[in-house]
Amino acid sequence: MASKWPKLTTEEREEKLKPLLANGWQMDESGRDAIKKRFEFKDFNEAFGLMTRVALKADKMNHHPEWFNVYNKLDVTLSSHDVSGVSDRDVRLATFIDSCYKN
Repeated sequence: MASKWPKLTTEEREEKLKPLLANGWQMDESGRDAIKKRFEFKDFNEAFGLMTRVALKADKMNHHPEWFNVYNKLDVTLSSHDVSGVSDRDVRLATFIDSCYKN
């Protein structure tokens, strides 16, 4: 069965990833087709607050970010495992995360 969120085409990548890359997201340099970003906060409470908002949204999207949190830092990696790469679902979740983040 085809995924509701297919992997981005070359043309879609150019269009949809450009604003995210301009806003601090990076392509994962490990060779995976994924985007990643580090967020920094005043304290753990702020970091956990963002993680909570993202968790609720991600669950509704049936999409689950890879993340790592220590105190006031949060590293997020997004890739759609069902298509082995970046899909519109990752773009939408990254855009949501950026809209919630207050630096």
